[in-house]
Amino acid sequence: MDKLGFERVKEALRWGVVVKEACELEWSQVEFGRSALHVRRAKKGKPAVHPIRGDELRMLTALRKEYPDSGYVFTTERGTPFTADAINRLVKIIGQRAGLPLPVHFHMLRHSCGYKLANDGIDTRAIQDWLGHVSITHTMRYTALSQTRFKDFWRD
Repeated sequence: MDKLGFERVKEALRWGVVVKEACELEWSQVEFGRSALHVRRAKKGKPAVHPIRGDELRMLTALRKEYPDSGYVFTTERGTPFTADAINRLVKIIGQRAGLPLPVHFHMLRHSCGYKLANDGIDTRAIQDWLGHVSITHTMRYTALSQTRFKDFWRD
C-alpha cells in the first residue's frame, strides 16, 4: 500500500463520510483557495462545508497532480473512481497490515470520527452537522464516550 492510499483513508476518517460519499467525491467539491470541502450527503443527509487542514490540502494537491484528468478524488491506480467494495477492501488491507485484531470496514471510520469528536468534548449538535445527520438520534450512535472522559468530574 502506498503512502497516498493511506492518506486517502485518513482524510475520509476526518471528514466522517460514508463510503458512497467517498466514492462520489468530485474535485469540483474541493475549494483549494478557500481550503474547503463541500460534502454532498448520501441518504438525504444534510450537506456541509468542512475546512481542509494543511496536511489534507497537501495530500489533495499531490493527489490532484497524480491524476489530473480524473473528475473524482478517490480513484484507483487506473484513474477510475473507487467502488464501495474496492474502498472496503483497501480499508480491510490497511487494518490487517496494522495488525488490528478484528476485520475493519470503511464505515468504522465514520464511527471513529464521531467517537473522536465526542471524546474531544465537541458538542453533539456540532457532530450531527459534521456527519450530516438530519436527526440527532442517528448521531447518538456515533458518540459513545470513553469512560475516562468523566474522571475529572466532581473533583474536590
